[in-house]
Amino acid sequence: MSKQIIKMGVLAALVGTVALLTWKFGDRLSFHYLVGQEATLREYLHLNLVWMVLGAFFTYVVVAGLSIPGATVLTLSIGWLYGFWLGLLIVSFGSTAGATLAFLLTRYFFRDLIQQQLADRLRVVNEAFDREGPFYLFSLRLIPVIPFFVINAVMGLTRIRVFTFWWVSQIGMIPATIAYVYAGASVPSLQVLQEKGVGGLVSSQLILAFAVLGILPLLLKRLHLMFKGSEPSIKKA
Repeated sequence: MSKQIIKMGVLAALVGTVALLTWKFGDRLSFHYLVGQEATLREYLHLNLVWMVLGAFFTYVVVAGLSIPGATVLTLSIGWLYGFWLGLLIVSFGSTAGATLAFLLTRYFFRDLIQQQLADRLRVVNEAFDREGPFYLFSLRLIPVIPFFVINAVMGLTRIRVFTFWWVSQIGMIPATIAYVYAGASVPSLQVLQEKGVGGLVSSQLILAFAVLGILPLLLKRLHLMFKGSEPSIKKA
């Protein structure tokens, strides 16, 4: 009982923190706010590169880890401000660290409770992961139509190991990260980002390509199993 009380207290504190951060700083994760800070951001970056990089990284971890709206705007803006290569490093490692944080929060606070309520549905997910291995999570990461926070939460309810979740997510999110960071880095100003929006920078063809990439690992896995199963067994003499 004392453990549950501690969990509920920590969870209430986290929910309150997310609500406070969203209320206090939510408008700063919008193009409308960032456009007005364009010159200031450039100046700060020139004077304090290391602190700006660390600030961007930890901001991304908090936004992704606590599922605060604004990750897409943040990704495009980081690409614009830091350039492609440095922006890619910040977003790639920041998003994976944030995803792992969200994964751990879900596992710690909700897995036992939801396992009791949705045992049958979660059994299907666990069986799919046992059958496909890391390919299952890898495929989900490559399909951008599945929300980022949903994958983190669902995987937190499964038996997947933390290290496996981390490295598969790190690799699986790279294609989408490259696309969004490159889109941000390819425009001259935040005003252009605001005018074009995400739809004007990331094409539907690119989204379709990610969907195909997401399905490909599972198809290769199944073909491998089919080929392996069709091999004639060699009897010992």
